[in-house]
Amino acid sequence: MAKLKIGLEIHGYLLTKEKLFCNCKAEHGLKKVKPNVNICPICCGYPGSKPMLPNEEAVKKIVQIGLMLGCKINKQFLWQRKHYDWPDLPKGYQTTISGSYSIPVGEKGELEAVRIREVHLEEDPAKWDPVTGCIDYNRSGMPLVEIVTEPDFQSAEEAGHWLRQLILSLSYIKSLDKEAGIKADVNVSLYGERIEVKNVNSISSIMDAINYEAERQKKEKPLKKETRAWLADKKLTVKMREKEEAADYRFIPEPDLPIIKLTEAEIKKIKNNLPESPKQKLEKLLKKHKLDKKQADILTKNLELVEFFEKVSEKIPPSFSLPWVTIELLRVLNYNKKSLDEVDIKEEHFIELLQLVKEKKITELKAKRILNDFIPKSFSPKNIAGSERITDKKELEKIIDKVLEKNKKAVEDFKAGKQESLNFLMGEVMKESDRRADYKTALEVLKQQLQN
Repeated sequence: MAKLKIGLEIHGYLLTKEKLFCNCKAEHGLKKVKPNVNICPICCGYPGSKPMLPNEEAVKKIVQIGLMLGCKINKQFLWQRKHYDWPDLPKGYQTTISGSYSIPVGEKGELEAVRIREVHLEEDPAKWDPVTGCIDYNRSGMPLVEIVTEPDFQSAEEAGHWLRQLILSLSYIKSLDKEAGIKADVNVSLYGERIEVKNVNSISSIMDAINYEAERQKKEKPLKKETRAWLADKKLTVKMREKEEAADYRFIPEPDLPIIKLTEAEIKKIKNNLPESPKQKLEKLLKKHKLDKKQADILTKNLELVEFFEKVSEKIPPSFSLPWVTIELLRVLNYNKKSLDEVDIKEEHFIELLQLVKEKKITELKAKRILNDFIPKSFSPKNIAGSERITDKKELEKIIDKVLEKNKKAVEDFKAGKQESLNFLMGEVMKESDRRADYKTALEVLKQQLQN
């Protein structure tokens, strides 16, 4: 019986200030940058231009990634020229730490039971629009990480889940530009011959491409290696060319760049400065705050949320603050389609808000309304006039009298035995009081008023 084998070659932009071999700005992701503004003779491949020494920040980040993925870090690696003729490659070759004679930065790692063959660093080509023929060199020379897995996946679902775990793990070391996303070359084999699907640009598209290719191979039983393109709008792959082997790229050592050499002390220093992994963070949360696994899982899916919770829980007991972070704060962020690092919510303002609730100075409903207004920028809730909890029965009687006068039909329904009318009237009381009425006291007064 044919067995589906799936391997991934994942590419992502490293978070650096400058490009790999020049001082041009490394701006990408969702930033709106005019074409061809962050360019120079080096990244445009002008004749006679020579690369600068590799970006030290990029080298450190690629080592961090290798360590986070459990790879053996090699102490020296060689730059090579990978030749191919394409409009987006002004030099006619890509500078990369990969190929026939190269040693990867990291190798033989593992994440979530999936083997990592290698991790290496390379430069990004420019952006070519085949319709207009225009080329934007802003992207040319950007530092890219490439992570190559062994063919350990057996379904699109496995690959999608693993990719989410990978992105989560790398977010902990702040090495990738998550706004720019990832792209992958997907290798799918059902009958022995590897078919490569190039440049698939999202996790959902990667899963769709795997499912399509598995069904296609089941019907067509391909006998030759080939490279195919993924057409996202039509959700199918089309043949581009026969699959290249390493010899087709004519790899040669890069004569203008020295071999990168790392000492054991340098690798150890980078390793010691790595932040906690998601698994370590999860274990810490479970142990320190005695959270259940479901609560901890919600937190560890977002690094900024974990750190935010940890700071808040220093002032507010975790048993009280946890639902406000994992339910209410997430509710507000999801409604606004934002992540925590995209807004300006200060821990001290959030702590003040919870303290007011905890001390029963404001109601939970009022606090939720204030939290809604923390987007895009928080403020001190202590300074909000007229937000105090109303517990005085005489003041509540006035509010309830207004509600009963406006909702005579609901009053009649309640007296006729419809208990759900009580919930409706309480909702109106909370609205009339701008969510300031103490719920327990207001309910008591409301019942008394209804009995009169």
